[in-house]
Amino acid sequence: MTQTRIGLIGLGAYVPERIMTNDEWAQLIDTSDEWITTRTGIKRRRLAADNENTADLATFAAERALADAGLIPDQIDEIIVASDTPEVYTPDTASFVQHRLGASEIPTYDLAGSGCAGFVLGLDIARSRVGVGDRRVLVIGVELLTRLMSWRDRNTCVLFGDAAGAAVVGAGAGAAEIVAATAGTDGSRGHILTAEVGGTRAPFNVERARQLLHQWIVMKGREVFKEATTRMSAAAKEVLTQAGLDVDDVALVIPHQANLRIIQATGKALGVPAEKVYVNVQEYGNTGSASVPLALWEARQQGRIAVGDLVLLTSFGAGFHWAAMLLRF
Repeated sequence: MTQTRIGLIGLGAYVPERIMTNDEWAQLIDTSDEWITTRTGIKRRRLAADNENTADLATFAAERALADAGLIPDQIDEIIVASDTPEVYTPDTASFVQHRLGASEIPTYDLAGSGCAGFVLGLDIARSRVGVGDRRVLVIGVELLTRLMSWRDRNTCVLFGDAAGAAVVGAGAGAAEIVAATAGTDGSRGHILTAEVGGTRAPFNVERARQLLHQWIVMKGREVFKEATTRMSAAAKEVLTQAGLDVDDVALVIPHQANLRIIQATGKALGVPAEKVYVNVQEYGNTGSASVPLALWEARQQGRIAVGDLVLLTSFGAGFHWAAMLLRF
């Protein structure tokens, strides 16, 4: 009996029209295009319009993924939204997306708090859901980071951009098959990348609002760099081992687009030549959980992925979380 292929049957992405350059940031804070480019590789990022919120970005990307899959919203059985910048505190962003799409009364939920690893984690959860029944699961990674971050902290504000990416996970011969996946968490490292104000430990109040602490992202750069490169490369190697394959078998590696230094260090740790590592951080900055699906969608649009190619996704995020997945197109 032939095993049913479970994988990605549709991809979509959305980025806002507004482009903000490094030179524009230099007019607002003590920085420069050279400073940002040298340290991050970022040249531009997208900013959501005033009338765009998280659910809007997510819905736009979802509609494109559904169209790519040849499906209508009523043919979706579940929706997972990975985001750390929700539409509102409660209910979850997924419920807004379900309504905007006009989908039937299906289960929907957010995968929040896992930072930039959220989308790949969501794909793995979706795979398990498809595996227990004839289901199609819509997975969305979306962030509107520029609206919730501090515009005064030059070490973090220049890093982020707004975007959404989506995939429909289902079964069928035409799917980009999920060959292997892995994920993990080290909660002892949660303090190196966190936004602390707003929960029960440090509730939002007037004084914290005056200090703009609710917008403050704690990022211990050197520790994040070390954890990110170590965890992403190790996770990538693990899925290759699961599949009984070698890194030379991979046509393209798509890492989380945090910054160019982390991307390059991860590629080096894997022993992958630069031309096989997809990079678009210069155009969009760090778009959090939207980073991997946006890069995957764009790579396919550009013809970087051919039928039969093995594509390796690897990501990390606050938590400290990491996840990797191997796809066969």
